[in-house]
Amino acid sequence: MGPGDTADLAALERRRLKALVDADIETAWCIHADDFQLVTPSGSAHTKTEYLGLIERGEIKYLVWEPIDIDARVNGDAGCVRYQSRLNIVVDGFETGMGSYWHTDYYEIRQGRWQVVFSQATAIAN
Repeated sequence: MGPGDTADLAALERRRLKALVDADIETAWCIHADDFQLVTPSGSAHTKTEYLGLIERGEIKYLVWEPIDIDARVNGDAGCVRYQSRLNIVVDGFETGMGSYWHTDYYEIRQGRWQVVFSQATAIAN
């Protein structure tokens, strides 16, 4: 995957989502930058270690994460994806139910490969 390849960046985002749903921490660890930061729809912020730790311990479990039409942009060693998704998640034993969300994820090429640096999700009111 090289810089400028938006299709590959969108495919990597799908691979990242699959790793999170499958709780495949090894794959997710490689895709997330060491200084990764997530802002959740509820406004909580998490580092890479915090976020992937919550998934590994089962405190966050993604039941469904279906992206719709990932739009990717690449400019040199930086890229961004934006899309809507259908998402159902269990947080601390509470299932949120199926909902719709906007996602924006910022990637950079680090050590020759894309890694996600920032991720933010926003709930879409029904």
